[in-house]
Amino acid sequence: MSIVAQQHRTPPPAPSGPADALPLRKLTFPALGTQCEVHYTAPTGDDQAVTFERAAVAWVAAFEAKYSRFRADSLISRINAAAGRGWIVVDAEMEGLLKLCDTLHFMTQGVLDPTMLPLIRLWNYQAESPRVPSLAEIAAARALVGWKQVQRAPGRVFLPAAGMALDFGGFGKEYAVDIVAQLALDHGITSALVDFGHDLRALGTPPGRPAWHIGLEDPRRPGTAAGSIGVTGKGVASSGDYLRSFIVGGKRYGHIIDPRTGWPVANGCTQATVLAGSCLQAGVLSTTAFVLGVPKGIEFIQACPGAEGLLLTSDTRAQTRGFFNYVASN
Repeated sequence: MSIVAQQHRTPPPAPSGPADALPLRKLTFPALGTQCEVHYTAPTGDDQAVTFERAAVAWVAAFEAKYSRFRADSLISRINAAAGRGWIVVDAEMEGLLKLCDTLHFMTQGVLDPTMLPLIRLWNYQAESPRVPSLAEIAAARALVGWKQVQRAPGRVFLPAAGMALDFGGFGKEYAVDIVAQLALDHGITSALVDFGHDLRALGTPPGRPAWHIGLEDPRRPGTAAGSIGVTGKGVASSGDYLRSFIVGGKRYGHIIDPRTGWPVANGCTQATVLAGSCLQAGVLSTTAFVLGVPKGIEFIQACPGAEGLLLTSDTRAQTRGFFNYVASN
């Protein structure tokens, strides 16, 4: 909840063109555990908008039904239920996502691990009475975490130990944002802002404006913006644990877990925001940068061509060299 699409700012007008004459539409629907919105331009009364909206909602619904760990009949849940017992048959789409998991795990040096669900469940900040797990519990959960343990073969997958579990929460929503943005392009829509729980992908520009303006939430005052950025042709994502956490014995524990240690991140970082070529890339970079903290997080973002980012701690602000180019003037 650290990025908010701002539709009512008044930047200098963009050069007029055909897209400026089209009305700005808004599609809203609940999915993926959040509020999904798509702001886009399309001709009034045209079938283009209707067919795009139907395609977008249908694709997201199918994606959630197949890959949500919160649905007992999903493919992910069936794979998890079979952990330690047997192989599960998967289709080409799932094989592609498992290959993506492999790439992301390697790219983030193990910071993003799709098997870390046992640790997420252990550090349950949503519990009625959250608690700090014992060292033995953390060690037991860590033994079940490790992407390299996952066994894959053409058309099937196997989690070798009972209690292991896959979770695409680390990248699934961002992946869906990019797919819906591509659906918009496939339907001839070139001006759109896809916003799924403030994971964003911007196409083109809104009518009469040079860029989509995105508000950056202030971690010290949640719900208020500490500034904004102007974005077009980029994905934007932000990671932070200032809203989802619990306190025990006067110490705060956030919801973002470092699978390499088994503990919530406690490096002083409060928020990481990244702009990149896709929402998926931005999301992976922001989460990884948050876990790495300052300065390693900034170095990690800068190593990715075309990506820019901002990391905040309780008393410092660090950003990549080009991030300032996206900061919008008031």
